[in-house]
Amino acid sequence: MVDGGKRADIADTLRRDSAGDVLEFAAEAEESADGGRRNPPWLLLIVDDDHEVHAITRVVLGEMMFEERPVRFLSAYTARQARSLLAEHPGIAAILLDVVMETDDAGLKLVRHIREEMGNRQIRIILRTGQPGQAPERQVIAAYDINDYKAKSELTAQKLYTAAVAALRSYQHIATIEHGRQGLERVMEAADHLAGLRSRPQFLAGLVGRAAALATGAHSALLCAAGEDGQPSIVAEAGLPAELPAEAAATIMAALADGQARWSGRCGVAVLRGRDAPPLALCLLGGPFAAGDRPLVELLCTKAAVGLDNLRLYERLNQAQIATVHALGKLAEYKDEVTGDHVKRLGRWATAIARELQARNIFAHELDDWFCDTIGLASVLHDVGKVGIPDAILRKPGRLDEAEMAVMRDHAAIGGSILRDACGGDRHGYLSMGAEIAESHHEKFDGSGYPKGLAGDAIPLAGRIVAVADVFDALLHRRPYKKAWDIAEVLDLLRAEAGSHFDPRVVDAFLAVLNRDGAGA
Repeated sequence: MVDGGKRADIADTLRRDSAGDVLEFAAEAEESADGGRRNPPWLLLIVDDDHEVHAITRVVLGEMMFEERPVRFLSAYTARQARSLLAEHPGIAAILLDVVMETDDAGLKLVRHIREEMGNRQIRIILRTGQPGQAPERQVIAAYDINDYKAKSELTAQKLYTAAVAALRSYQHIATIEHGRQGLERVMEAADHLAGLRSRPQFLAGLVGRAAALATGAHSALLCAAGEDGQPSIVAEAGLPAELPAEAAATIMAALADGQARWSGRCGVAVLRGRDAPPLALCLLGGPFAAGDRPLVELLCTKAAVGLDNLRLYERLNQAQIATVHALGKLAEYKDEVTGDHVKRLGRWATAIARELQARNIFAHELDDWFCDTIGLASVLHDVGKVGIPDAILRKPGRLDEAEMAVMRDHAAIGGSILRDACGGDRHGYLSMGAEIAESHHEKFDGSGYPKGLAGDAIPLAGRIVAVADVFDALLHRRPYKKAWDIAEVLDLLRAEAGSHFDPRVVDAFLAVLNRDGAGA
């Protein structure tokens, strides 16, 4: 659909601005003569149904360089071909687009496709038309998201070059902003991920992994401390090189000494400065690194330093809780001489049951790694409420009468109250789980237990698990008021009471543990 006037305008443009040029494609090699890699080319898509327009454009812009990057041309002669190329090459920077091709508005429909269906707002669109009356500039600019409008009769070689440079510069700025926005999202997502980790090794491994993925061109990431020998000591790594380059080692030590980031062609170092711990250096090897990646890596290190400070505070709080658990456990042991060995065995059984249930994917919404790691120590507190029971009842060698049993049953509520006060509202710790266990491990699955008469899944899972382990161990060992049972009798009781006293899923898991590991001591 190219008329004679259109061809004459194109030919005239070529004569006036590119006289003597030969119609041939620009070189598109991406390797220099010495085999080194050039910067990646800009992709410019020519969409026009006239082959001569493609040839002229390549002649005029064939040797074009922008920001030390050459231009590589892609050609489409219909809007349908253009759609395929756009899908195949998502990095196209600019498009020189004709309006009238297979239909009178094929180019305009392609604009809609790019902006609305593809959602591509970065590519710069220069509309070129040889029939401006068919697509008036004012109407097109108002109705379509294009970046420039040119009539081919006015588009000299210089104006085409100027329009192309402006389009590439605009694309570069938009791409930089978008890269920064995406980078910030990755930094914040990484910071949120790291903040959720409660293990220092996991935190450090996660940091180097996220940093290596964040920086373009990085093939290794190392987290280093200052070693006693004056050399970096690697505390975490992702893609560790066979040998740390001497230049990188010197850069790391210099950064640790003054706390300043350093970037070179093949090595980037940023520093994590905590409140009360020696600094750490994050070293990226590879490159060349994009300039926009450097502040992102440094921001990640700033966030990670805060995360490490918080992790240290968490560890101290966790250690304080563990010390409190042991102290309360010793207090209960002082009141009840059978508690010491019993709680150790109980902790092992409770942990084993939780892990077995997790492996079976039962109670998946409750049974995470934290639960399994916590229940063993929290179970130590199951009978802490016995500190409030008189010794005459607690150590009575025979059966308790009805009144004495009523007093004894108070220990579940007493234990829960003590531990809830001690945990200070923290719902995710040893003391809070210990409170659940203390007040619910005497509840029964059919609702006939105490202190609240809870039934089924209304009983906290930790309490249901400890109930099975507690009864098993109590029956298997001698107490002042009873002899030890034979293990076969104990197992028969567990099976018989599944569904009434005990959660049958917990009993099944415990029997599987015993079958695999034995009853132990």
